[in-house]
Amino acid sequence: MKAASFTPKRLQLALIALPMALATIYYTMIASDRYVSESIVAVGSASVASGSSPLSVGTGTSLAAYVDTLYLIDYIQSQAVLRELDAKLKLRDHYSAPRADLLFRLWPSASQEWFQRYWKSRVELEFNDLNGLLKIRTQGFDPATAEAINLALLETCERFVNEFSRRIGREQMKFSEAELASASARLQAAKDKVVQFQSTHKVLDPQAQQTAANALTAELQTTIARLEADLKNKQAFMQNDAPAVQAVRDQIAANRAQLESERARTTSTQAGDKIGALSVEFQNLQLQAAFAEDAYRSANTGLEAARIEASKKLKSLIVVGAPAKAETAAYPAKLYNLFTILVLCIIVYTVVRLMVAAIREHQD
Repeated sequence: MKAASFTPKRLQLALIALPMALATIYYTMIASDRYVSESIVAVGSASVASGSSPLSVGTGTSLAAYVDTLYLIDYIQSQAVLRELDAKLKLRDHYSAPRADLLFRLWPSASQEWFQRYWKSRVELEFNDLNGLLKIRTQGFDPATAEAINLALLETCERFVNEFSRRIGREQMKFSEAELASASARLQAAKDKVVQFQSTHKVLDPQAQQTAANALTAELQTTIARLEADLKNKQAFMQNDAPAVQAVRDQIAANRAQLESERARTTSTQAGDKIGALSVEFQNLQLQAAFAEDAYRSANTGLEAARIEASKKLKSLIVVGAPAKAETAAYPAKLYNLFTILVLCIIVYTVVRLMVAAIREHQD
């Protein structure tokens, strides 16, 4: 065709009038209205200071809250949520209903993976990292379904947040309880060894017995020294065979015999009769029992700390803005779309006019 055949009127009809007529017919007669139900939520923690409002999560978001919300976003877009809501609300039937236009309808034979991609396009998630709030917008071909989808989504999200935080708390508690049970078993074993030692050697506390034996030995040595001094004093003015002198000698001999007996008992090398060795062994058993008791106390303290920490990590879904039934359709934005198409048509028309004019000038 020659450039002369592309008259302005024909170009206007082909590039502006026809596209606008088709767009108008589509948006007024074919396009299905899509309604939106919106809710605003936040992941709140039980560690919020007393006296503060749960809405204080909106004043800033911590790294933990940021990560928890990212988990929640991924969960909302997951296959698990889609299958649960599809079983409850028949989402596939709703989105593939014949009343929906072809451009935004889900094909009934679509695979589950394609259904998931379609689901992501029907759930708008907007996370504000400044205040930690998550905006959830769900679309439906009627207001009631859009609201029902949002309510069901909030319910399953709340269950997910509760189960997720409780599972973390249970794992921490399980570890601390295992540590406490192990420490308790070690403590009981150490105490049993102490009792078995006392029963085997027929002694309650070898260390105390050795202390008492040492005190008795020192007392006997003092008594012998005093009696020897008394003997020398008496020998100075008495005969050696005097009854008084003989009596002192007998006392000295008796005390020395007692002293040798005590020394032999405390330093005997016979098995089970050496108090020093028994004292060292008993002291080691007591030291092991003391260490086991300290470990048990530490494990018990760790369990209490884990219980407190687990209670702090308990989280819940705070609904800041509840979903409501929409009164007007949010999509498609008919006037905006028609105006955008008109602008694009005018731009295309202008470019084509310039090209046609350039071709005509070249042909001339």
